[in-house]
Amino acid sequence: MSHTDPKAATSDRRIMALDVGTKRIGVAVSDPLGWTAQGLTVLQREPETRLWEDMAALLREYDVGEIVVGYPKNMDGTIGPRAREAEAFAEQVQRRFQRPVTLWDERLTTVAAERSLLEADLSRKKRRQAVDQLAAVLILQSYLQARGARHDGR
Repeated sequence: MSHTDPKAATSDRRIMALDVGTKRIGVAVSDPLGWTAQGLTVLQREPETRLWEDMAALLREYDVGEIVVGYPKNMDGTIGPRAREAEAFAEQVQRRFQRPVTLWDERLTTVAAERSLLEADLSRKKRRQAVDQLAAVLILQSYLQARGARHDGR
């Protein structure tokens, strides 16, 4: 499992990003060419059986070849309890779905998502529902940009 280094997607399959929280998981997916990220949904962590079934259905429906899991490092770059939880979740995903999984630094993505939604003047209830999905979009867009820059020789 890679922690920070973007790699080429497996064939022309899409890339999925997960913003893993304690109660919900925001989900985003790339376009088929791997250029842009679109928010898909928010999955509930409980019941766990339903989570894995829903995730399997999304992986099939969108022909996902690679999964990016948000890696919430501390601001100083150290690994804390939330990052350890993300590592454990990423390992479960890799084991269950047999796809490449990359942990991707997500520092400030949730803050950026909340700020964007505040600027859009969404109600608190709607913001809570949208922040996880938007955070997943920001994680995936960051990953796709880094991957593209690497492939362009920048």
